[in-house]
Amino acid sequence: MQHTSPMLATLVLVLALALFFGAVARAFRLPPLFGYLVAGFVVSPHTPGVVAQAEFTATLAEVGLGLLLFSVGLHFEPRDLLAVWRIALPGAALQVAFATALGAALGAAAFGFPAGPAAVFGLTLAISSTAVSTRTLEDRGQLGGPAGRIALGWLVVQDLLVVLALVLLPAVAGDGAGADGLPAALLKTALELAAFAALVFVVGRRFLPWALSGLARSGSRELFTLGVVVSALGVAYAAAGLFNVSFALGAFFAGVVLGESDLGHQAAADTVGLQRVFAALFFVSVGMSLDPAALLAAPVVSLLALGAVLVGVGGATFALLLVLRVEAATAAAVAGAMAQIGEFSFLLAKIATDGGVLPPEAGAPVLAAAFGAILLTPLTLRAALGAARLLRASPRFRSWEVGRRGRPVRPPPGAVLRDHAILVGHGRVGRVVAEALRRHGMPFVVIEGDRRNAEHAKAAGVPAIWGDAARPEVLAAARPEAARLLVLALPDAEESARVLALARRANPGVAAAVRAHSDGEVELLTRDAAVGLVVMGERETALGMADFALRRLGLDAGAAQDTVDALRAAMPGTAVP
Repeated sequence: MQHTSPMLATLVLVLALALFFGAVARAFRLPPLFGYLVAGFVVSPHTPGVVAQAEFTATLAEVGLGLLLFSVGLHFEPRDLLAVWRIALPGAALQVAFATALGAALGAAAFGFPAGPAAVFGLTLAISSTAVSTRTLEDRGQLGGPAGRIALGWLVVQDLLVVLALVLLPAVAGDGAGADGLPAALLKTALELAAFAALVFVVGRRFLPWALSGLARSGSRELFTLGVVVSALGVAYAAAGLFNVSFALGAFFAGVVLGESDLGHQAAADTVGLQRVFAALFFVSVGMSLDPAALLAAPVVSLLALGAVLVGVGGATFALLLVLRVEAATAAAVAGAMAQIGEFSFLLAKIATDGGVLPPEAGAPVLAAAFGAILLTPLTLRAALGAARLLRASPRFRSWEVGRRGRPVRPPPGAVLRDHAILVGHGRVGRVVAEALRRHGMPFVVIEGDRRNAEHAKAAGVPAIWGDAARPEVLAAARPEAARLLVLALPDAEESARVLALARRANPGVAAAVRAHSDGEVELLTRDAAVGLVVMGERETALGMADFALRRLGLDAGAAQDTVDALRAAMPGTAVP
């Protein structure tokens, strides 16, 4: 009888439970990560029944952690912060400082932590979950509006503060973390980080995009995806092994380097599935550390930690946004969506616990606060919006708000594409369309899946994005929500239909022109009533030859054109402007 490996059994069990409890969480309109935490708790050593292999799960979780930070680095764009820096930079910094101080006071009172560990404990209660915040705003249709832009800028500042904390944690955890040795430990950590950053940004900025561009030009999407994963984990491993920089922080820097290149959108698209799977394993490993005995031993501390999150994150964000002249309803939407903690709080708590900065029992209140705050997100959002309505009902507040209201939050300065055409495909057909638009100075952007074609287009001065337009991360770079026209010059009708459906979700009113090769493809593509034109090459060839024949045999041009138009209209499935 063949016996399965315990590690294989652990992997299958953990993924199956993550899937089950994640689906249950979504059924109750909760983020899947809540279900992942429950799955980890089910197979933890603190509950009866099956116990997953902690060491193997922890290894997989470390990979998930690296890919999670790599994804954050890929999506990190300074322009997102610059668009709202007058609000996000001071607001998020003050909010994190206030929440950290609140949490630190709780840590000092409950556990007797000295200043350093107390600050780390406080910071775990100060950082919102990007996944929960953005999903909450997306469900309300506000992610693309002022509330979404403020929240994204706020989250960027929080992410940067987490990165800074990851840099300082080794110094706090080291032998020289005492009052006399801390400056030397901080200096040593800063020098190691500076050496690593210099290597990544001077050498890696050139080498990684160059190497991955070669894989992209080979035409093998599998090799490119594998190259991206090797880049992320390889840089992270080198950071940990050679420079004593955390594995997660090394992956973040790799993501930033690739995100700066034109490979970033496709890299994000190709790794998003893998990142989500391993991130689920990370959250499962966090759930495995939840000890009910620790919660029962200190229920008051857990409740106070939850209160610190609601007040220090949600309440402080709402108050600071009002002070920073943000309209009350927008401030309430941002605060309600961000009044919780998640992945980065777990990350900090796990690294701090593994490094000996925090004792294991300190993780229980953090997990309890995260569970409670995520569960309460719908109620928190409703309460924040109710508070905004009460404030707006006050004549004194309305006059204060009007008198202090600042400039509206505008889109990021780099996002200048508006009322433009998105041309998908820059082959024989797409190049002609692009040249026609270019000659008349009309705004457009090209998405091209062939790396060589994309590079040739850029060399010719054509604004081009390399990647698969059927992937949301790639299409989003062309800003379909602000586009006026979508031209699908792809040879594959099914791929065109996928891109069209994706674009419709971002911009239901965008007009479209599509290429087809058969009557069946024409029928498929014209199911979308808003498609303005479906062009089938063989039909246009036949109509062109018919027009030439009629004129050559003596029919005047007007009558020939009328006949061609009548024939075109009689063809089945033909869409007209």
